[in-house]
Amino acid sequence: MSTKIHQLVDGAGLPLVSLITPGQAGDSPMLLPLLEQLRVTRPAGRPRTRPEAVLGDKAYSSRAIRTHLRSRRIRAVIPEPADQRGHRRRRGPRGGRPVGLDADAYKGRNVIERQYAHLKQWRGLATRYDKYAIVYRAAVVLNAVLAWSKRLSDMP
Repeated sequence: MSTKIHQLVDGAGLPLVSLITPGQAGDSPMLLPLLEQLRVTRPAGRPRTRPEAVLGDKAYSSRAIRTHLRSRRIRAVIPEPADQRGHRRRRGPRGGRPVGLDADAYKGRNVIERQYAHLKQWRGLATRYDKYAIVYRAAVVLNAVLAWSKRLSDMP
């Protein structure tokens, strides 16, 4: 059985939230459950649950995701696919305004891709040797712990 890893990472590529799903599960339906689990502790006060922006590829461009992000005042840095752009233009004034994309912020998406490439360097994660999903998830969590510990050891 194949599995898929879904992660939220911060601007430095450090994993914040991870979910394991069956391999046939799509990426975009998992964004909202990932955002629900996001909790970033602070030195004082409640944990932060709302990021400033969400960077994603065209797979995350859906009306539901954009509406959810807008309702939580989270900036969506997600390009609009050509087919959605065509549908919106065909509807004319009823199609809504074009999606704004901050091209400079979108360049930071390579951090996400590098994190996935780093994750796939673990042979057990790339080939899914583990029989049980809980063991596979433990490897993903261990990878995240090692990434965070390396980051903390590099700090002055």
